[in-house]
Amino acid sequence: MHYTKIARTADGGSAFEDGEIMLEHRHVADGVPAMAVGGMESSGGVQFLRSAAFDSTAHPAPREQWVVMLRGMIEVTVSDGSRRRFGPGDLVLAADTTGMGHVTTGVGDPPFEALFIPI
Repeated sequence: MHYTKIARTADGGSAFEDGEIMLEHRHVADGVPAMAVGGMESSGGVQFLRSAAFDSTAHPAPREQWVVMLRGMIEVTVSDGSRRRFGPGDLVLAADTTGMGHVTTGVGDPPFEALFIPI
């Protein structure tokens, strides 16, 4: 499964990195066909976020965390000016916890909904 990491760069900026969570087919419950399963680190807890506006100024992530987009679309801009859009089903690892950080902008109609899973 593909994901995008927002990483801190050596100069205190941020950049996108592509990553992959390895999936394996395995039996998860009696009466259910085998499913593709992969692990994501978590220190516990999941936060649900719903917002009418997702626009921000440049900021680092408050903690290293997975962001799973559920509804709406956001555009993230990193310090080198690169931009990527994320919508329902997209997976992002926000790991730029120091430095200049990134800018998040809502695209289209709200609400914007996401799960935040701290690492």
